[in-house]
Amino acid sequence: MLCLGALRPAFESDVTMIRPHRLAYLLVTPARNEERFIEGTIESVVAQIVAPQKWVIVSDGSTDRTDDIIRKHAAQHSWIKFIRRPEHMERHFAAKVRCFNFGYDAVCANNYDIIGNLDADITFERDYFEFLLGKFAEDSRLGVAGTPFVEGGVSYDYRFASMEHVSGACQLFRRKCFEEIGGYMPVAGGGIDWIAVTTARMKGWKTRTFLEKVCHHHRPMGTAAAGTFRALYSLGRQDYFLGGHPLWEFCRAAFQMTRKPYAVGGLVLLAGYLKALVGRIERPVSAELVRFHRGEQMQRLRQAFSKIRP
Repeated sequence: MLCLGALRPAFESDVTMIRPHRLAYLLVTPARNEERFIEGTIESVVAQIVAPQKWVIVSDGSTDRTDDIIRKHAAQHSWIKFIRRPEHMERHFAAKVRCFNFGYDAVCANNYDIIGNLDADITFERDYFEFLLGKFAEDSRLGVAGTPFVEGGVSYDYRFASMEHVSGACQLFRRKCFEEIGGYMPVAGGGIDWIAVTTARMKGWKTRTFLEKVCHHHRPMGTAAAGTFRALYSLGRQDYFLGGHPLWEFCRAAFQMTRKPYAVGGLVLLAGYLKALVGRIERPVSAELVRFHRGEQMQRLRQAFSKIRP
């Protein structure tokens, strides 16, 4: 299929002259059984000062009222495109990537400057995308951008995290960057957003979480103790198969011990990592990405230790 906008440049050479509303952006939202939250997400996007030129919402075999809610709004807004995938039994992160790709492949990406991956349980203020588009307009080397997400009134403490990582709740990519990294990697065990953002930095793009804005995550992620321990164990395991350095993991576990659930949480995190290390589980990422990732971790540790030296 010939894309009519194929000759349109991804971004203009004089980026200082670009205004946010001149950057055309595409949103893709995979959704499965999101009847409780997706209407809030749709209302947030519809209310944006700078609306997307196209928003593809893919129902991934939903069995609740998700499809009806999407259809209702798609009938009211021509730039919302509804697609349904057949029902299936897959329940892992690779399925989410396949759902995203199903929607992404349904449009001509060459017509857009910015590609956005938006979860179906997120809300934000009216100027949210205008703000992020402004950041792309200011810096032609910005490849991935987003904001922190708030859940239950709590956000991640970015004093202890890199602002170069961008949460998967809402990630915006410059199209050229998205194409260079090859899109999302379908990894069943998770880390798909991390792989995309880290690969972008490895290829020379800037990635950034901007703290001036937030988005709100509404689907409960589980607060029971057993659920917390399973999540920490899985996180430690994921840290290994994504190539995390052992020294970094020990430091991360020590930090986790200072947060609820005190002491035990850090031990569970470390147990997940060590079990994966001993079992030598297969890593889905390249050796090149592992080296780059570990290099970043060691640099951050050196910076942290330099600040506490007398």
